[in-house]
Amino acid sequence: MKFGVLYHYWGKDWACDYIHTAHKVKEAGFDIMEIGANHLHDMSRSELENLKDVSRELNLVLTTNIGPTREYDLSSGDPEVRKAGVRYITETMKNMDFVGSRDIAGAMYSFWPSDFVDTDKSAAWEHSIPEMQKIARVAEDLGIECSLEVLNRFETYILTDCKEGLEYIRRVGSGNVKLLLDTFHMNIEEDNLPNALRLAGDKLGHFHVGEGNRKLPGMGSMPWDEMGRALRDIRYSKSVVIEPFMRCGGEIAKPIHIWRDLTEGADEATMDRNLRKSLAFLKDKFN
Repeated sequence: MKFGVLYHYWGKDWACDYIHTAHKVKEAGFDIMEIGANHLHDMSRSELENLKDVSRELNLVLTTNIGPTREYDLSSGDPEVRKAGVRYITETMKNMDFVGSRDIAGAMYSFWPSDFVDTDKSAAWEHSIPEMQKIARVAEDLGIECSLEVLNRFETYILTDCKEGLEYIRRVGSGNVKLLLDTFHMNIEEDNLPNALRLAGDKLGHFHVGEGNRKLPGMGSMPWDEMGRALRDIRYSKSVVIEPFMRCGGEIAKPIHIWRDLTEGADEATMDRNLRKSLAFLKDKFN
């Protein structure tokens, strides 16, 4: 397994100085920095060059996290919106290819977070699966793996447990389309977290980790030992990415619903120490 962290850990807003952050991620001992698909999509060629150069300099793997906005909703009843979504994800994957990022993970089958104006799941699947098949063909050509995120009931109605996710990717029918499971969402929706990992088996393409309140792994009571055994049972050898949301205020807190400071007033040095401690905790439990 390779271990990573989502780029936003130190910030309150979605914007990121990736060069500075890459050095901090590497100094903390990680193999992976997970970057934002929207940032990657909008970067200039010189920004893409700089990101590629720093990742190579630091020997840091780049994975890409995606949560499209409504204008790119592949499950939309409007074919023009779906077409825009395919174009957006395709352009993003081409930039991924340029910087050497081979994994894109998130709720790309729809938009995030759902506003639940329309909750016709059958129609959402009918609309989005053919579009995901188009994206899968691009991914196959570029050598990129797409991992579709199974979310909880408060963020989507389309894919809310592992079993549902497996059926969806079966219908897409591409070896380059797998599942992203996330312990936060699993803790709400799955009967048993380790068993969900075993059910996913070799279809698990990406794994997000955090406590039930979105703190760093090791700060709560998730069944980490049992999940570690499940990962070893399925011979999982891909990305394990910490996705913590702990800081209130700013752009991030509102859609994630962080209403109190979960860092308990930690300064940057303390956040650095906590992150290194969490990485050591995960390696102990999973390896």
